[in-house]
Amino acid sequence: MTFTRYAIYYAPPADAEWSRFAASWLGWDMETGTYLPHPDIAGLGIGAFTEAPRKYGLHATMKPPMHLAEGRTQAALEAACKTFASSQKPVWLEGLHLARLGRLLALRPTGDEAALNSLAENCVTEFDMFRAPLPAADLDRRRAAGLTPEQDENLTRWGYPYVLSQFRFHITLTGKLPKPELPAVEAALNEHLIPLLPAPFVIRDLALVGEATDGRFHLIHRYALSG
Repeated sequence: MTFTRYAIYYAPPADAEWSRFAASWLGWDMETGTYLPHPDIAGLGIGAFTEAPRKYGLHATMKPPMHLAEGRTQAALEAACKTFASSQKPVWLEGLHLARLGRLLALRPTGDEAALNSLAENCVTEFDMFRAPLPAADLDRRRAAGLTPEQDENLTRWGYPYVLSQFRFHITLTGKLPKPELPAVEAALNEHLIPLLPAPFVIRDLALVGEATDGRFHLIHRYALSG
């Protein structure tokens, strides 16, 4: 399969009950590259409010999507992922909880995030050699949303505003919801997903993913954190 961009994700384990439900909620399984039927929850148009995040699959971004720099190859990126993962330790957190990020709903970690943030920072910095510079149009598009000086500096240096000190680990579950719809969607997730969430929540591997020509992200390989 040919990929246009690559990213490094935390991809929840495919065999866990909570991640099976959440992947179905989004409607896309990046591990198998197949669409999934949404859960049948009365009164909810799940397909509509998960359309924006669906193509990315169930994930938390560690190194944001990037085009490969000139002279860099997928094979070299895969080798670098293997080496990197062998030097990093698994990350243990107390659990996950449902959070509002503006008008989006996402899973956020519970507990001390220092080790998690350090892992994410290492992903951003160590793999930046593989990233092609952003075109001016992409820089302008990001800046049009309104960035702080630090976010703009991140965008210029690392190709994405919300990294390093601006990073917040999150597993996106919806696009932007109309405010009146937030409570009903929260209630559905609290009923059907939250009881399934793991405690503790452990990040044992990282996933290299690729964006196919149809815009969908596919899992290329998982790399165990074995440092």
